[in-house]
Amino acid sequence: MSDKALRLGTRRSKLAMAQSGQVADAVSQVTGRPVELVEITTYGDVSREALAQIGGTGVFVTALRDALLRGEVDFAVHSLKDLPTTQPAELALAAVPEREDPRDVIVARDALKFTDLPRGARIGTGSPRRMAQLNGYARTHGLDIETVPIRGNVDTRIGYVRSGELDAVVLAAAGLNRIGRSEEVTDFLSVDTVLPAPGQGALAIECPADHADLIAALAELDDPLTRAAVTAERSLLAALEAGCSAPVGALADLLADGQTVKEMRLRGVVGTTDGSTLVQLSTTGPVPETHEGAMALGRELATEMLALGAAGLMGERAH
Repeated sequence: MSDKALRLGTRRSKLAMAQSGQVADAVSQVTGRPVELVEITTYGDVSREALAQIGGTGVFVTALRDALLRGEVDFAVHSLKDLPTTQPAELALAAVPEREDPRDVIVARDALKFTDLPRGARIGTGSPRRMAQLNGYARTHGLDIETVPIRGNVDTRIGYVRSGELDAVVLAAAGLNRIGRSEEVTDFLSVDTVLPAPGQGALAIECPADHADLIAALAELDDPLTRAAVTAERSLLAALEAGCSAPVGALADLLADGQTVKEMRLRGVVGTTDGSTLVQLSTTGPVPETHEGAMALGRELATEMLALGAAGLMGERAH
């Protein structure tokens, strides 16, 4: 590889720039080459429609991938949860670095915890997955909340709370950590309450599949355990999407025996946004040692969930 600067394609948002900057530093250390950020605007950044309306999947990714394929950038950094589950043959998922905190968090007025919110509390989120699980938890535990669909960056979302328009908003812990705003979190939502989006908290580093030298260099940033976990989660999502358009949460936990990771527990949930119907299941097995093994774990759990009625959560009630 030459010593010419590598071009890293990134979205323009504060969060994307922060996480791309961290990856740029790491790639520069590994390759000994300078890395320059190339800012790219995606459809998801400029559209004001709800993500569910514009398709959600791929809206933050397509413009970056197009820039890679046109040779305008050498590699790109994505939030892994934004990637469509089908990987294009022309692009390589060269590295999945060690995952940040996958949990969702609450930023609420008066530093309130989720369960301390007042009756009728308005909670903002742009995610049908979060709505389904928050509403399901509220139904089960006798809480009186209203989930309100919102869009916008972190400042916009937290602004709804500061202005008093909403009592709380739900955000990803990883995003707030990466932009240095974790002190604004008033409550961490246990994954027993809200399972994160498949791949949440993980980054994906993508480059053209024919750039062997770059793929080899980027592979040094790969964390095999994180990759196995998110592969299982995304395989579950892909299998459910085949027969189900409802909101999906998934998390693969690595279960350690002392210092050694022995097993992986994959949990999945799918439900209606009003929380009236949720299908939740988990499976535990040895940590998959191959991509195919991780894929199989996700498919197996999805098959069980579909058999328990996840396939029936399609149509209007799921949106």
